[in-house]
Amino acid sequence: MSLLKKVYFDNAATTCVDERVREAMLPFYTDMFGNASSIHSYGTGVKVMLDKFRLGLSEKINARSDEIIFTSGGTESNNLALKGVAFSNMNKGNHIIISAIEHDSILNTCKWLETQGFYVSYLPVFESGIVDIEELQKLITPQTILVSIMHVNNEIGTIQPILEIGKICKKHDVYFHTDACQSFGKVPIDVISQNISLMSLNAHKIYGPKGVGGLYIKRGVKITPLLHGGGHEFGLRSTTENIPGIAGFCKAAEICINEFDEETKRMSALRNRLIDELQKNFEGIYFNGTFENRLPNNLNFAISGLEGETIRLLLMLDESGIAVSAGSACSNNDSSKSSSHVLQAIGRNQFESRGAIRVSPGRFTSEDDIDYFLEIFTDAIKKLNPIFSN
Repeated sequence: MSLLKKVYFDNAATTCVDERVREAMLPFYTDMFGNASSIHSYGTGVKVMLDKFRLGLSEKINARSDEIIFTSGGTESNNLALKGVAFSNMNKGNHIIISAIEHDSILNTCKWLETQGFYVSYLPVFESGIVDIEELQKLITPQTILVSIMHVNNEIGTIQPILEIGKICKKHDVYFHTDACQSFGKVPIDVISQNISLMSLNAHKIYGPKGVGGLYIKRGVKITPLLHGGGHEFGLRSTTENIPGIAGFCKAAEICINEFDEETKRMSALRNRLIDELQKNFEGIYFNGTFENRLPNNLNFAISGLEGETIRLLLMLDESGIAVSAGSACSNNDSSKSSSHVLQAIGRNQFESRGAIRVSPGRFTSEDDIDYFLEIFTDAIKKLNPIFSN
């Protein structure tokens, strides 16, 4: 009996750890296991490496090394950015602006902040998934303290014009935070030229380990820590640093930057082939989001009339060893959600908003994987068609 072929097309949810990343982490589980806050050689040796990692990561976004703090990932970084800025700047105002398609860690943080006396405006997006820049300028008031717009949307892969957003925020003397968890390593970032005040990063979207990320905080930004303790990470994130995770995070980032051009071209070719084949073979297929400003490895689509069968389709694909997604992995933990807030924001109705499929190939995706997906997907759709034939 042959083994079931496995094809992982959910790299927007998480990625496997690259072998080169795993090797970079191993010494910090064995020989270099010390606490970076200890004053003996076990600790000071690790502290030297921690400083090296911080500098290396900062250089990849054109930041200073003391502007990077390490966290447990994107959700913690987003919480620290929003809550930390909100409570440190209450003397200036209580108004925050976010987009309607933010990650749940932004949306739910803002819902909580609204219970604490803050006012949140939700910036609409066009059908493309791009935010309405003119509306952003109208929403900013003297009470506005923070604008938070994600760099790339996790469901539809839309890349926001953060250079333009940053200029607007700078003009109005408002902090600009961007959640770059989906974009870092895949889209060029320069925190100075793009006028970014705070930026959330994580490792597990770029073939690094889970449970580690970072937050860029521009020097001079007023922010209050969420965690209090021994004053680690410049007093902004108390807890013993996850050195193996940080080593893996920084190695993953290094690989992404070094292989950026080649990987972007390869991912774009794979995605474009998928688009061509799907359009050619499936009547009624439609795609969510724009293709002009989009991650090269993101595809979000549905087939008209089959939206109600999405979960069944995903399970059929999974039975054949293919992993795809029906949206954000994080949203799947919320039993109150029945449809995608992102798809609703771009104009899809309730039925369409719960019927899309997200396919996100990755570094280890091959042409054979694309062929296999198309073969199994075609067979699965044929099995679903009779339900809608009467």
